[in-house]
Amino acid sequence: MTVSGKIPFLDLVTQHTQLEEELVAVFRKALSTAGFIGGPAVEDFERDFARYCDAGHAIGVSNGTDALRFALLAAGVGEGDIVVTVPNTFIATSEAISQVGAQIQFVDVDEQTSTLDPMKLQEFLESQCYNHEGSLLHRRTSKQVKAIIPVHLYGQMADMDPILDLAGRYRLIVIEDACQAHGAQYFSQKQNAWKTAGSMGRAAAFSFYPGKNLGACGEAGAVTTNDASIAKHIRMLRDHGQAKKYYHDIEGFNGRLDAVQAGILHVKLKHLPEWTRQRQERAVHYTRLLAAAGNPVKVASEPTWSRGVYHLYVVRSDRREELMAHLNAAGIGTGIHYPIPLHLQKAYKRLGYSEGDFPVSEKLALQIVSLPMFPGLTAEQQKRVVEEVIQFVGAEREVSAKA
Repeated sequence: MTVSGKIPFLDLVTQHTQLEEELVAVFRKALSTAGFIGGPAVEDFERDFARYCDAGHAIGVSNGTDALRFALLAAGVGEGDIVVTVPNTFIATSEAISQVGAQIQFVDVDEQTSTLDPMKLQEFLESQCYNHEGSLLHRRTSKQVKAIIPVHLYGQMADMDPILDLAGRYRLIVIEDACQAHGAQYFSQKQNAWKTAGSMGRAAAFSFYPGKNLGACGEAGAVTTNDASIAKHIRMLRDHGQAKKYYHDIEGFNGRLDAVQAGILHVKLKHLPEWTRQRQERAVHYTRLLAAAGNPVKVASEPTWSRGVYHLYVVRSDRREELMAHLNAAGIGTGIHYPIPLHLQKAYKRLGYSEGDFPVSEKLALQIVSLPMFPGLTAEQQKRVVEEVIQFVGAEREVSAKA
C-alpha cells in the first residue's frame, strides 16, 4: 500500500489489514478464556516454529535480545568468558554478551556476504589465542574464549561449515543470531544437505519485532535448539527459574512470550512461506533491473550456498547520503543497517577499539543502503525505485564529467 504515489521502505499496514479477522480472533479467544500467559497458544506456536526451522525445540521468549541472552546462559556462557561476534550488526547481539557477564571480541566480516569471515575468525583463533589445559585462552586478557555468535544478516546465513569446523576444533559453542533469517537456508557441503537457520548451532535466537519477516504485533522472540537440556534450561530462565509453579531451581528472568503474541505469530507463520517467496522474487527482480542498467550501485551477490529470505535488500554507494536524499525527495523510503559499526559506538569505548580495526565493517557502514523490500512490493514500484537510482547516478556522473 502506498500513499500519494509514495513507496514505503516497509509496509506493515497491508499485511495486518489482510489478516485482520484472523488476528482479531486471536485476541477474542484470549479475552474469552483469560489465557494471556503460556498455555496452548504458546505451545502450538513453539511446536510449529520448531518444525519450520527443522529444530527439535522452540522456546518462546519476550524478545530477540532475551533469546540471545538466554541461549548464552543455557549453553554455559557467563562471567569472564569471551564471545566472538561481528561489529556489523545491531547492538542487541553484543548487549546479550555483556548482559551474561561475558566479554565481547569482534572479528570482521566478509565484504561479499557482510557476515562473519571464516578466514578472519581462523586468524583470530590462531594468532590471538592459545590452548591451555584444554581451554582456548585469549592472549591479551588470558580469558577463556567460549563461544561464537555468527550473525545471519539481511536474511542471508553466515558461511556455517567453516565456522562450525573451527568451533569443533577449538571446542567452542556456536549460537546463531538468526533474528533476520526466518526460514533462510544454507547448503552444508559437510552434510550434503540444505540446513535451515536455527538448526545448525547449539542454539539460535530469533526476533519477532514487527518489522521482521515473521513479526509480532509488539515484542516477541524465540530460541531454537536440538538440545533438550538447553530447551529445559531456557524454559526455566524465561519464567523466574521455575521448574514448576513456585519451585525455583535457579534464579531466572521475566522473559515469557505472551499468548496473544504467540497466537498472532502462529497465524502469520502459515503465510510466511508465501511471503518469503514474494521477497525472493522481488530480490531477483531488483538484481535483474540493476544489472540491465549496468549496476549503477553495487549489488551483493547471493552465495551459491545460500537461499536468502531477504529481510532487507541492501546495495552500496560511495555517495550513500546523497542517494538516500534523492530517493526521499522522490517519495521512496530507504534505510541504513547499520550506520556505525559496534566497535566505534560510544557504548563500547571501554573496549579500546579504534577506527581502522575492522576495515570491512567500517567500509560497509559508509556505503550500505536498504531499498524498499516487503511482500506486496510490485514490479512497477521496483522499476520506479531503480529508475530513480539510475537518474541519481547519471546526474552524478554528468556533474563529475563537467568538473
